[in-house]
Amino acid sequence: MSLAVLLVEDDRELRGTLRDALEVEGYRVRASASLADAQAVLAHARAAGGVDLVLLDLGLPDGDGEALLTALRRERGTPVIVLSARQGDEGKVRLLDAGADDYLVKPFNLAELLARMRVALRHRGTAVRPAVTRYAHGGLAIELDTRRVTRDGAEVHLTPTEFKLLARLVRQAGQVVTHRQLLADVWGPEHTEQTHYLRLYMAQLRAKLERDAADPALLLTEPGVGYRLAEPSD
Repeated sequence: MSLAVLLVEDDRELRGTLRDALEVEGYRVRASASLADAQAVLAHARAAGGVDLVLLDLGLPDGDGEALLTALRRERGTPVIVLSARQGDEGKVRLLDAGADDYLVKPFNLAELLARMRVALRHRGTAVRPAVTRYAHGGLAIELDTRRVTRDGAEVHLTPTEFKLLARLVRQAGQVVTHRQLLADVWGPEHTEQTHYLRLYMAQLRAKLERDAADPALLLTEPGVGYRLAEPSD
């Protein structure tokens, strides 16, 4: 199952950019624009297995993100990376001493953020590899970072849910992904029994991507287990 990230950021444009980039990397992202909403998300997530990492802006409209860091450190060992425009060394040191795992000053490089996330998770015993974001086989080409899918060179339009399902299979191309994993990662952990979603969307993907949807060569069924995207050719 993919890792859950809580992104706390009040800048709408940056929040959307980071959310899209993290989802391409395979993370399940819950985004909050305020301290109160972040607290509510954490309370709800606690019953569903919690979150694996928090990205925390400090300047929130209803308070300072430092209050959330303090609460997180009292209750759990979730890694926290602070994202802030504040550059003073004294503030950085105080937050790191208060329990932040890392501190990135805006603007920052996305690749550096992803690397620091992997380090923070690794320090908590969770190994994370850089995500697979490209796939090519049998005339099908997929680039997750640009959300571009082509079949024999022609653009293929996918709905957001179709793309999320395909992206999940790309990240584990050549391997079986179980029904439960797909349902949890694409629709959420509360949908792990609703396999009719999978059947419907897999049929739609095959109609758009396979040369013969009735005899698929790319999106393969593992009966009673899940689905597998054929191993890439390059």
